[in-house]
Amino acid sequence: MTIPSDLDISRATELRPMDDIAAQLGLREQLLEPYGRNVAKISLDAIDELSDRPRARYVVVSAITPTPLGEGKTTTTVGLGQALNHIGKRSTVAVRQPSMGPTFGIKGGAAGGGYSQVVPMEALNLHLTGDMHAVTAAHNLLSAMVDNHLHKGNALGIDPHRITWRRVLDVNDRDLRNIVSGLGGRQDGEPRQTGFDITAASEVMAVLALSTSLADLRQRLGRIVVGYTPGGEPITAEQLKAAGAMAVIMRDALKPNLMQTTENTPVLVHAGPFGNIAHGNSSIVADLVGSRCTDYLITEAGFGADMGAERFFNIKCRTSGLQPDAAVLVATVRALKAHSGRYTVVAGKPLPPEMLEENPDDVLAGADNLRKQIDNIRLHGVSPVVAINAFPSDFTSEHEAIRQVAEAEGAHVAVSKHFTEGGKGGTELAEAVVAACEEPAGFQVLYPDEADLRTKIETIATKVYGADGVSYAPAAAKSIDSYEANGYGDLPVCIAKTHLSLSSDPTLLGAPTGWTLPVREVRASVGAGFVYPICGDMRTMPGLGSHPQAESIDLDADGNITGLM
Repeated sequence: MTIPSDLDISRATELRPMDDIAAQLGLREQLLEPYGRNVAKISLDAIDELSDRPRARYVVVSAITPTPLGEGKTTTTVGLGQALNHIGKRSTVAVRQPSMGPTFGIKGGAAGGGYSQVVPMEALNLHLTGDMHAVTAAHNLLSAMVDNHLHKGNALGIDPHRITWRRVLDVNDRDLRNIVSGLGGRQDGEPRQTGFDITAASEVMAVLALSTSLADLRQRLGRIVVGYTPGGEPITAEQLKAAGAMAVIMRDALKPNLMQTTENTPVLVHAGPFGNIAHGNSSIVADLVGSRCTDYLITEAGFGADMGAERFFNIKCRTSGLQPDAAVLVATVRALKAHSGRYTVVAGKPLPPEMLEENPDDVLAGADNLRKQIDNIRLHGVSPVVAINAFPSDFTSEHEAIRQVAEAEGAHVAVSKHFTEGGKGGTELAEAVVAACEEPAGFQVLYPDEADLRTKIETIATKVYGADGVSYAPAAAKSIDSYEANGYGDLPVCIAKTHLSLSSDPTLLGAPTGWTLPVREVRASVGAGFVYPICGDMRTMPGLGSHPQAESIDLDADGNITGLM
C-alpha cells in the first residue's frame, strides 16, 4: 500500500479556523491568543473558567519497550483521539512539542504520521510559538548569572568545581557536550569546565511541564539548584536573584498551544521534557484545560510503560492530582519480533528482510515484554488496553498472536489502522478504550512521598523493571545521603536508563530477570520536583548522524519547506 508522505497529507488537510477548534472545546474567543492562522495559545484563565465542568475520561498512551525506530505512540494518540469522534465521543489530544534536534537529526519530526498527525506539520516541528526558545533563553540567562556571580566576587561562595548548571541549545551538537568556558583575558570570565545539553533536557523544560500556574512556575524556578558550596550547601536560582527574570521569559510559554489533527480534532501541544532524564510527558496545564473540555482527554507518555507511563503515574499525576481511567499500550509486530532476540533493528537502516516474513512464532517468542508492560500498568490500578499498531507489512496471524497474549493477560486489545485510514481505522481501539474507562477505577501511585530515596528507587527497579535489586556506586550513595540531608528525600524519583530494554542494558530484550540495577550517579531537579538516578551512559546532547535530516530539508522556489519527515 502506498500513501502520500506525511508532509503531503498535512498540506492536503482542510484546516478549520482556530476559533472553530476552540469552539469544540467550549473555549471563548477571548481565551485564545492567535499565532498566525493555524496555531493559538490558550490563556491560563481557562483553567479556572472551566473548573465547574465535568471532568473528561483521562487516558494515557504508552507502549511496550520500543525498537530504535519507535512504535508509533504519537500516531496512535492522535488516531485514538480521531477514532473516538467517529464513535460519537468528543475528544481532545495532548502531546509534547517536538525538539528541533531530532527534526534535523535522525528521527525527523514528531507530529504523528500518515492520516493521524498534528497539523500543520511544519509549524509543529519548527519553532511553533517559540516555547523552546523561551526555555533556552531562561536556562541560559541563569547560566550567565552563575558565571557573572563568580566573576563579580562569588559572594555566595559557590564552589566552581561543584556547579551543576550547564547551558542548552535546541540543536544536536556533540562538540558542545563538554567545553571550557571563560577563556581569554580577565574580563572574559572565569575559566571552568562545563558543557551544553539539548533544550529538552533543561530542568526549565521539566519545570514548564510540571507547573500548575504562573505562581507555581515562579516558585519552581526559584528552587532550581545550580551548584554547591565547598561545604555542600545548595545554591539556588532564587539566591542568585535570577528566578524572577526567568519567570518573565517563561510567562507566555506556560500557556498551552492549540492545534488540530488531520481530521480537525483539537490538539493541545505543550512542553517536551527529555524522556531520558526527565518524565517525558506533556504539560500539566494543558491537561488541566483539556480535562474539562470534552468527553475524553488522550495524552501521551514517552518511551515504554516502564519509563513514560511509570513517570506519568508517579510524577505527573502525583503533581497534578488528575487520575487516569485507562492506559493504552502500543504494540507492533516488529517490536515483539525484535524482543524474540532473533533480529537486530538499527535506526536509519531497513528492517532485516526475514523479519518481514509471516512468522507469528517470532511474535510469541518476544511476548514476555508485552506481558510485563501490561503488569506495569496494572501495578498502578489502571486498566490496560493493548493497541496493535498495524503496519501494511503485517500479517493477520501475527496480529492474532498479539491478541492471544493480551487477552490471556486479561487486557483489552484492538487492532488499529489509524496510520493508513485515520480515525475510522481506529474505531475498534476507541471502543476498547471506552470499555476500559468504564471499569472500576483504582489508581494508585507506586510509593508514598515519605519513603526514602533508596526505597523509591528499589521499588521501581524490582516491581517495574523486574530487577533483583539495586547497587549504588559510592558517589551515588553519597549524593542520596546529601539530598536527604538537604530535605529532598520526599521528592519522587525519575530513573534515567535506556529506553530500549526493561533493564539498564539495551541489549537485554524481552523481560530480563536475574540482574541488578546499577546506579552510578544521582542528580536532583529540585525545581522541577524529582531526583533522577542515572543508570548507564545517558547522553543529554545528541549528535548528528552520517546523513542527518538537515541535509534533505530545504525551500523550493515558492518558499515551501521540502524534505521534512
